[in-house]
Amino acid sequence: MDFDVIVLGAGIVGVSTALHLQDRGRRVALIDRRGPGEETSFGNAGLIERSSIVPYAFPRRFGTLLRYARNQSTDLYWDYKALPSYASWLVRFWWESEPSRLAGAARDMLPLISRSVAEHDALIARAGVGELVHDGGWIEAFRSRAVFDSEVRTSTESAREHGLRMTPLDAAALRKREPGLAEGFAGGLHWHDPKSVSNPGALTKSYARLFETEGGTLLTGDATTLREENGAWTVDTVSGRISAQEVVVALGPWSDTVFAPLGYRIPLRAKRGYHMHYQPTQTMLSVPVVDSEQGYVIAPMQGARLRLTTGVEIVRRGTPPTGVQLARAERLAQPIFGLGARLDAAPWLGMRPCTPDMRPVIGPAPRHRGLWFAFGHNHHGLTLGPVSGRLLAEMMTGAAPFADPGPYRAQRFD
Repeated sequence: MDFDVIVLGAGIVGVSTALHLQDRGRRVALIDRRGPGEETSFGNAGLIERSSIVPYAFPRRFGTLLRYARNQSTDLYWDYKALPSYASWLVRFWWESEPSRLAGAARDMLPLISRSVAEHDALIARAGVGELVHDGGWIEAFRSRAVFDSEVRTSTESAREHGLRMTPLDAAALRKREPGLAEGFAGGLHWHDPKSVSNPGALTKSYARLFETEGGTLLTGDATTLREENGAWTVDTVSGRISAQEVVVALGPWSDTVFAPLGYRIPLRAKRGYHMHYQPTQTMLSVPVVDSEQGYVIAPMQGARLRLTTGVEIVRRGTPPTGVQLARAERLAQPIFGLGARLDAAPWLGMRPCTPDMRPVIGPAPRHRGLWFAFGHNHHGLTLGPVSGRLLAEMMTGAAPFADPGPYRAQRFD
């Protein structure tokens, strides 16, 4: 065998998995069609979301559903041509979002969420890139006073229950905390435990450099050429065909291009999103701010830029960029955040790999020896990359896993 393990996908999940396997003595090849961190891991809002203890669920309030049905909201845009292919997935997502089932998803995700910052911190220290990561947390801002007051009550109890630090800020306190905000928000919740990353793509690349520096092999290759031959897994790369006893599918929204031909019917779908960078015309934000009622994030990024990341777009794979969500969010954000000139030639477009039960797929493939899965992290790929890599590496090397991997098994969809 050329290697012990081939990891397909050099996003944050794949890179982290490769590092953790390497730390446990495995000879690892990391394969991607592009450079590390140049797809989904590049374009997110840069949040390591330690405080996001409840997954993003399908809304169940009638008013929200009616707003989504009109297809004029900022946080969701859908193309009617895509609905048939998403219909069964959306129905399952709605069903899984029922309050008791959502609470179960939150319980299942808590072991990963609670260790997310610590696992990143360990890799950040080893990679020597502390300048990319900031300890200020993030702010959840609200336009409506009634919504703000309700969220203060709910979140205060949740923070107490989970040992999280949260400070409510009324409108005046919010503007004092972030002078770069104009009027428009009734208040906000400052979550202190999360961290923010000022260049998510660079962070993933730094982890990949650490992997190479410590003896790992990074190759350009085509994951769809994966084959099981004579008791080994092979894949074609620009350096030739390589083989290994085991392979990890960590291709994010493209994971189905590998698992589907092997006969697995895992309900993985991609929610699209956009980002754009702007020149700030007001005082620079110190932490990311989420416009919670409109569903977009404004985050300070490396190079004194502001990054706007949009909500969810549901369209068929391969549909050209629409620009609808970005235009809607831009109109709302500009007067409050002081967005100046666009700094990118075109909006960035990425895909978030999502499962309808809001849990990733982490663990062995049920019907193929040596095949492992690590994908479907929904909106938390950056947050959960290192902790997922650790969990999978422990499972693959026979170590006692730090958390019960049962909730993430692929068999739950059989």
